[in-house]
Parts: sequence; C-alpha cells; structure tokens
Amino acid sequence: MIDANTVVMLFSDTFMLTLKLSVPILTLGMVIGIIVSIFQTATSIQEQTLTFIPKLIITALALIGLSPWMLQQIMTFTINLMGRLQDYAR
Repeated sequence: MIDANTVVMLFSDTFMLTLKLSVPILTLGMVIGIIVSIFQTATSIQEQTLTFIPKLIITALALIGLSPWMLQQIMTFTINLMGRLQDYAR
C-alpha cells in the first residue's frame, strides 16, 4: 500500500526532474532575451521579430545540444521508478 510519504516523494522527484530539465533552456532564452532587449534599447530598433527569432534559434539549438543529457536523465528516472514499482504495489 502506498502511503502519503511515498506519494509526496514521487511528486517531489518528478517536480525536481522537470525543473532540472527545463531550467537550462529557460535560462538561455531569458539571457538571449535580455541581450536583445539591451541591443534594441541601445539602437532604438523596435522590431518585434528581432526578439523572437534569436530566442527561437537558441532554444532549438539548446534542445538539440542538451537532448542526450535530457534523455539520460529521463531514462535514469524511469528506470529507478520501474525498479521501485514492486515496492509501490504492496
């Protein structure tokens, strides 16, 4: 039988994995957004696509570059979860 502590631990582990996987990509997008905003302010260019396109490109490159690491993290989490599945069924 699953008790409340086990459920909280599962939610906590899942939430931490989600944060671990999303923070690098969100951070890169934020940094590029700030750099482009500073550039726009300095040059008085107010083109909307100037902020969107670099963030899109950096996010895509980050996903491509980090995908092996992300997949390894997800696989490790899933293997650990399946290994403990027998304990959860009791």
